[in-house]
Amino acid sequence: MPHTETPGTEAVPATRMRWWTELPLILLVYACYSAGRLVVRGDVSDAVDHGLALLRIEKALYLNAEHPLNRLFTREPWIGIPADFWYASLHYLVTPALLVWLFRSRAVRYRAARTWLMTSTFIGLIGFTLLPTCPPRLLDPSHGFVDTMAHYSSWGWWGGEASAPRGLGGMTNQYAAMPSLHVGWALWCGVILWKYGRGRWARTAAVVYPLVTTLVVMGTANHYFLDALAGAAVMGAGYLLAPYVTRYADVVKARFRIGATAVPAVSSGTDAAIVSDGCQTSAGERIPRQRQPESRYGAGPGASPTDAGEEARAPAR
Repeated sequence: MPHTETPGTEAVPATRMRWWTELPLILLVYACYSAGRLVVRGDVSDAVDHGLALLRIEKALYLNAEHPLNRLFTREPWIGIPADFWYASLHYLVTPALLVWLFRSRAVRYRAARTWLMTSTFIGLIGFTLLPTCPPRLLDPSHGFVDTMAHYSSWGWWGGEASAPRGLGGMTNQYAAMPSLHVGWALWCGVILWKYGRGRWARTAAVVYPLVTTLVVMGTANHYFLDALAGAAVMGAGYLLAPYVTRYADVVKARFRIGATAVPAVSSGTDAAIVSDGCQTSAGERIPRQRQPESRYGAGPGASPTDAGEEARAPAR
């Protein structure tokens, strides 16, 4: 049976995509992220309350895997340091690399994958704004978590504030724990590698990358297990909504093109009406009140209407 894609996600783009048309979308996402960071800046107490609520729910459901993982990463530098590099780097390298690969290989695949990723990211940004959540690493030390990014900051290029480069920690939203886009984007990468990758290594990476990322975000005390589940749920919602987003974008583009092409047609018709100005052109006239020379009747350019045979009947044709 031939392989079929999800309806609406593999529509052929009407125009060829260019990098300078895709870059504004990335800037738009970053602008929304920055706006969300400013919104939650004053809601630290609410963010802490939300984090503690998630921790209590996990303990009640016996899902508390963050504590043992965090103790392991803190006690064993050969695990904790690579995990911090994983968390601070791959999130920003693997996802763009796959987007570029799809962009260069096939525009149809790229558009569907990009729409899915962007839709899910916007859903995640809404979650960051409506539900600011303090990650485990920023809770009071009495809760038993160690910030491995700060613990091993002398080994990496990041600072003690967050996974951002030293001095740029203030530019990140440190209370954007719910949902975990680290896990969500890693899941997106896994699906892309599984669908379009070739060879056994691609299938292996498609499974290993999301699973290891989930362990890393919990072991480094950056996310709760429920954050990881929410990240996967956000990607699922984005996958379901992506076909509708694509169709809506196509409708908007089509209306924009129709509106742009309708303007010259209207203006040309208006000009024609103005030129005639209500005058009617009779037979044998090029424009109102101007007759064609009738050389067959012997009339020259300066002949009078009588000389030109004005009263004569035109021969039948």
